[in-house]
Amino acid sequence: MEKIITHSREETVKQGEIFGKTLKKGDVVAFKGGLGAGKTAFTSGLVAGAGLENAEVSSPTFALVNEYIGDKINIYHFDMYRIVSEEGLESTGFFDYDFENNIAVIEWSENIAEFLPKNTIFVVITPTGENDREITIERII
Repeated sequence: MEKIITHSREETVKQGEIFGKTLKKGDVVAFKGGLGAGKTAFTSGLVAGAGLENAEVSSPTFALVNEYIGDKINIYHFDMYRIVSEEGLESTGFFDYDFENNIAVIEWSENIAEFLPKNTIFVVITPTGENDREITIERII
């Protein structure tokens, strides 16, 4: 388990970028953290670090999923805030995505915990001040 402290949105984005460079095809990143915790900021860096520098990252709150298309890999950015059942998850098309050859990033992952693969990487972002964040990364193998 890795713990990181950031003191600004920019630092959170930078830590996401560093983390994104460690990702590979097939990785599933599951976020936990409340509204405004910094999940989308971290994802912005993650997407750039994974090689999609020009992708415009935004919260998929209303779209449920944003797709960032790269030359070598795609990143699927899900928001499961409103998903509370397998039927709801299925309605997003979640099971139709090619996770094996791409990367999935899931906000509000606790709502679909039972459907996450065993090798999911968990990222917990906890605000500890107005701009301060504690980011915990846990790779369960």
